[in-house]
Amino acid sequence: MLKLFPFSNYFHAFVFGHQDFMPLPPATARILAHARAYSVEIFRREDGLWDIDARLTDTKTREVQLKSKLLPPHHPLHDVLLRLTVDTEGHVIDATAVLDAIPFLGFCDTIDAAYKKLIGLNVLSDFRQAVRERFAGVAGCAHLNELALILPDVAILVLPFEHRKELDHDTRNKKPFELDNCHALRTDGPAVALYYPRWVVTSTK
Repeated sequence: MLKLFPFSNYFHAFVFGHQDFMPLPPATARILAHARAYSVEIFRREDGLWDIDARLTDTKTREVQLKSKLLPPHHPLHDVLLRLTVDTEGHVIDATAVLDAIPFLGFCDTIDAAYKKLIGLNVLSDFRQAVRERFAGVAGCAHLNELALILPDVAILVLPFEHRKELDHDTRNKKPFELDNCHALRTDGPAVALYYPRWVVTSTK
């Protein structure tokens, strides 16, 4: 199981003020107004497939009068969930969306079935572009879209390694996907020279 931005940590940190886990410099005196939290968990299933469970929540620290209702403090304005079932190559086999807390009951929650259109996409290849094409504007939910768009960054931490977990870096014929995709792992840098010596490139600068 892999977690990104665990909801429980963020909920306690933002709502109750426990921020010891955040390595930021001390802040000027302030009062929390709004908290958005993300959670992504990846599960290996018994049938060989993978579930990617994602959640987005918005909470406010004060009572807010919405168009549709009075929202008590610390109650979720949004609580949106998305599950993708994928194979090891990232192909989406099934997709389920749930809008558990929404500002417009009976309206926001009529779009969940549309996210079955995620089936057939690949979370590791052109996924974000496909999400934007299928669910732009009134064709989708802005919050489900935002949740879907973070999934490739998490899936890539698990699924590609299932293909190569028993292979050594120096015995593969294909350049590892992570190289030249961040500043630390540039192929002309010291980290690649140390950990991926086969793929190091001598800089001409």
